[in-house]
Amino acid sequence: MTITPEHTRRLRSALFVDFDNVYIGLARLDPQAAEAFATDPAHWLSELGQGSDVDGDLTRRFLVRACYLNPSVYSRFRPNFTRAGFKVVDCPSLTQQGKSSADINLVLDAVDALAATTHYDEFVIVSADADFTPLAQRCRADDRRVTIITASPAASAYRSVADTVIGADALADLVTQTASTFVADPVPEPVAVETETVVVEPVAAAAPPEAAPSTTRTGRSRRATRGVTAAVPAVAEVAPELPAAVPAEEAAPAAPRTTKVRVTERIVDEAEARARRAVRRAVRTADAPLPLGAAAQVAQTADPTLAASQWAGTGGFTAWLSRALPDLDVSTRPPGHVWDPQRFGEADLPGAVADTAPNQLQRQVIAVTDTPGLSQAQYRVVLQTLAADVAAHPFDRVATSRRVHEACQQSGAKVGRSTINFVISGVLYTGLSLDAKPTPEDVARSWADNVIGLCRGARMELTNGDAAAIRAWVGGGLVTG
Repeated sequence: MTITPEHTRRLRSALFVDFDNVYIGLARLDPQAAEAFATDPAHWLSELGQGSDVDGDLTRRFLVRACYLNPSVYSRFRPNFTRAGFKVVDCPSLTQQGKSSADINLVLDAVDALAATTHYDEFVIVSADADFTPLAQRCRADDRRVTIITASPAASAYRSVADTVIGADALADLVTQTASTFVADPVPEPVAVETETVVVEPVAAAAPPEAAPSTTRTGRSRRATRGVTAAVPAVAEVAPELPAAVPAEEAAPAAPRTTKVRVTERIVDEAEARARRAVRRAVRTADAPLPLGAAAQVAQTADPTLAASQWAGTGGFTAWLSRALPDLDVSTRPPGHVWDPQRFGEADLPGAVADTAPNQLQRQVIAVTDTPGLSQAQYRVVLQTLAADVAAHPFDRVATSRRVHEACQQSGAKVGRSTINFVISGVLYTGLSLDAKPTPEDVARSWADNVIGLCRGARMELTNGDAAAIRAWVGGGLVTG
């Protein structure tokens, strides 16, 4: 059965860029990415022009392109944005602390866009400033999609309002690479299975067949069989029954006989295929392993008949997931998660890496700031390994992250790659230069400062004792106070 391609949605979008916030954040994370963002906005604007989400593929037409910058500091980048079709709004400093008027100008223009006669389907806010949370809530209340693009850590409450969040690492990749990282890989069309004709020669005696090697993986985390392409339905191999062994003197010559092997062709339902693509997109665009409940909701939204059909006859969502998307990894440990093994591992699961149970304060920090739930001993390994790596090699965000992750795995610390990226980003956001070969204590102090800042940004009320306990925990015991 041929599946008709889904119609690509076209969104009328309004884009608002808080230039100072993004440039400063990217400069701390990756100076090359910051320059690419500022000097070639046409490139990343083109990349954002197409993508996908849980509802399918989409293209964006940016009817509003507004950039808000401080002219006394960043006026040299004005021509680049003007040439890319942006309306550049000068937002000079209004206070002795250098606070510009970008926030209020951006909000006023966005509210005007909400009330305009042109209906904008999506509001794209390019800023990590949580002060825009009420604006995002206002857009959402008016039934508009909200996409948030951040270049530095953003408050959980701010991110939770958005339909789509593009984080700092993804933004850095977007502005420096030519291929969009937000378009899910195309799913090959299903291949029709034809009935085969097998010619079986009679034999005098049959040797016992050798057992096929097992390809089943065991453990808490299960990866579906890799030998079957996701879009090709599984087909049972039916072996023809061979005649029993007959003594040579009694065997009579026989002509070859032809056996028709019956192969059952499973007709791929178009709605189910749509559900499969929706789940794949949701998993590949998620910034962490996706809870099974959320993945199941995505599938049912795309194909409401799945639950009623007992998940296409498989009996449950996990079984359906294994059959429909064998290239994804699944853990059934409550609450259960599914993830793309090219981006995450089992160590990236919530709580999977802690070798001790977190206390109440640690659980709150993890919940409201997304700080990785490592133990103090694991943080010590990560921070010491990071310091040792930048002392031995020039710092490069991607290469350093890969080496540190591999070194942690070799030392027995089951720490995920996303955790390493989170720590590196946090250290850089405090202003510590990893090119200066900092000591483990310097790295630990900067990382602890970052976590304390995230806690205060999330409006956690910390006593001096709470702050000291957090520093001792996330600093791996390398810093106190």
